[in-house]
Amino acid sequence: GYDFINSADRLKTPMILENGKHREASWDEALKLVAEKLGSAGDSVGVVTSARITTEDSYLAQKLARDVIGTKNIDHQLSQSSRVSGLEDATGSGAMTNPIADMEKSDVILITGSNITESHGVLSSYVKRAVTLKGAKLIVIDPRKITITRFASVWMRQTPGTDVAWINGLINVIINEKLYDEAYVNSRTSGFSELQSSVAEFTPEKVEEISGIPKDQIIEAARMYAGGKAASIICGIGMTQQEGGAECVRALTNLAMICGNIGIEGGGINPLRGQNNAQGAFDMGCVPDMLPGQKKVDAPGLSFSDMMGKAREGALKAMYIIGDNPVGSGAAQTKANLEKLDFLVVQDIFMTETAQMADVVLPSASFAEKDGTFVNTERKVQRVRKAINSPGGAKADWKIICDLSTAMGTDMDYEGPQDIMQEIAETASAYAGINYDRLDEDGIPCPSTAEGSGTPRLHVDKFMCGQGVLQAAKFTAPENVPDAQYPLYLTTGRDLYQFRTATRDQASEGLPSEPLVEIAIEDAVACKVGDGDTLKIASSAGEIQMKVLVSEKAMKGMVFVPLPFAAPLDPAAETLEHKACTVKIEKA
Repeated sequence: GYDFINSADRLKTPMILENGKHREASWDEALKLVAEKLGSAGDSVGVVTSARITTEDSYLAQKLARDVIGTKNIDHQLSQSSRVSGLEDATGSGAMTNPIADMEKSDVILITGSNITESHGVLSSYVKRAVTLKGAKLIVIDPRKITITRFASVWMRQTPGTDVAWINGLINVIINEKLYDEAYVNSRTSGFSELQSSVAEFTPEKVEEISGIPKDQIIEAARMYAGGKAASIICGIGMTQQEGGAECVRALTNLAMICGNIGIEGGGINPLRGQNNAQGAFDMGCVPDMLPGQKKVDAPGLSFSDMMGKAREGALKAMYIIGDNPVGSGAAQTKANLEKLDFLVVQDIFMTETAQMADVVLPSASFAEKDGTFVNTERKVQRVRKAINSPGGAKADWKIICDLSTAMGTDMDYEGPQDIMQEIAETASAYAGINYDRLDEDGIPCPSTAEGSGTPRLHVDKFMCGQGVLQAAKFTAPENVPDAQYPLYLTTGRDLYQFRTATRDQASEGLPSEPLVEIAIEDAVACKVGDGDTLKIASSAGEIQMKVLVSEKAMKGMVFVPLPFAAPLDPAAETLEHKACTVKIEKA
């Protein structure tokens, strides 16, 4: 999986688009052009960063956007900030509450919205050990028969778009059977009466009608979760990147709080980050509504999806995209939106689909070619160290940003990432004790004190917002349901062998070169297709063709396509926030 680092296709020199073709340019020429185009554009510029670049890169990217270019419009494409707002509103933080090691201290673990064996392999090993060696009970909610279901005491298969309903159903049973932690609820939370009223309609019978989950399973899962002395909830992008994702997380937070499972060893609610430095990008303010240190801004800028809308309208004139490929991970309208820009800059390690559209392409270093830090899903700041030199004239992202800022008339004078981290520690209180000397010993979980002590477990004595806030999670019935024209659901998710737009995967020896559509044997028989046949999949928005994998994982009436290859089928794919749509299939 690392072969891409030494790929002959790596970008090695800046490129400028002239007469429809890219030509090589010097760094001075390329940066001068970018500085001229972005220098006076202000809020007509959008900056999009990546959750794969380092924390230091992310910090300088938002500093360049806000302080040098003068735009509030900064985001990273798969930002989960709005989706975890339900957790943040309730507790004061949208981050994972407990360390990964706590999974082995849980009596009960509930997993939803994450195929953890393929997307979070390290964490999945802790879960499997907790079940097989330490007697923990596992509840899995997923329509697909993913690998982790083999370890489950209860496995529930929900209809897409009904997650809030089944979570409220669990809460309904727990409250009605008085299984909740009354002392915890009374001493540490507010809003219980309102929550109780809001879930009253979600009886097990009603939830079965909505979600397709048998009522007996709802009752069994509720009793199991509430019966554990320490119960952990793990949720992934299947929760956060769907329409109504914030309400899903809000409902899960309610479930954890009423059972007293936040702030304890082996408990917590743990939204998993989808990329190696998603937490770092969020902490550094690469979102439109936060400054470094998760400080709320008075006037938020545009999110990525809002940038796409403004580009389409002609109000957004230019974009600077660092380390991401929205054309490769979005639908046709993403490319059309970017085509309306007056100026596009892309900074990446490959000539991606997005870079091919750019007026200026800047070659950057991979993770193996620079120093810095990543913040993993459990909030632990960890060092990444340069192992090899970059090819040709490619530079580290932080260095490119500094040089561009200088070209725009504002010197960014840092000797290296260590100096940038020192400034981060002075700017963001959660990073107050972070420095490279301490990180050489071990990673440090944020928030960190000035003395360097980390916080592996949040909300132990009190919530970061004081009292935990129980809030009604609103269920909205999905509008996109199967009908005579489009009789099947299509759902998406992570695949072990494809990461994001697969640019790096396809440059690595031995990894599968193309994605497969996964279908149930009943649907394969009905469609008269088998493994390796080509299937045409069509929705109201478009169609794709893909080779078939007949799999026991698949649920009858549902096909699965790895992200982001289903994007052309989803009307809202430029935000990648819908985890399901309806389709029809036929042999191509």
